Amino acid sequence: MRKLKIIEHISLDGVIQHSADGGDFAYSDWTVPYRTPAGRDAILAEYGESFDLLLGRRTYDIWSSYWPKAPSGPMADRLNAATKYVATHRPESLAWGPFEGLGPDIVEGTGRIKSQDGPDVVLSGSSTLTSTLLEHGLADEALLVVYPVLLGTGKRLFAEGTPPRSFELVSTKAFPSGIIFSTYHFAGPLKAG
Repeated sequence: MRKLKIIEHISLDGVIQHSADGGDFAYSDWTVPYRTPAGRDAILAEYGESFDLLLGRRTYDIWSSYWPKAPSGPMADRLNAATKYVATHRPESLAWGPFEGLGPDIVEGTGRIKSQDGPDVVLSGSSTLTSTLLEHGLADEALLVVYPVLLGTGKRLFAEGTPPRSFELVSTKAFPSGIIFSTYHFAGPLKAG
């Protein structure tokens, strides 16, 4: 069974949005001042040499407008080579491949992908999809790359209505730029006292 890993770049107040995406989000480059070679290498190691992607349609559209044209390099080459599993009602309009639509049932489609042989699957962006995966226990691990900023507005990782869950901290690493990598395993329903 393949592992499903969520990797998100996130502000201290939980914002993961990086582009206007047709709206009026003003902070599209908020991660740039904190990028370093050490951080890049750590992200590449977390993704791994080979992986597939699970993406919501909006994230797929944003990424497909950039990554196929990006200069060759470790991240661009790996993302372009990955099979993209996309939550969409319009699979015929997908062009950045290799790709496959998840099908009409996201939960069933994700379970099917996880049960297949192949590399681990990474989900980035796609906050609506994240909430669904958590609700149905389909995500195995999350890496939160936390930046020392407050944005105040923007799409958040965990949408209103995300079911309560418990997490187990696996590892944490701080970088001189102020970024903190925290890896969590999903531990099931919320544990309360």
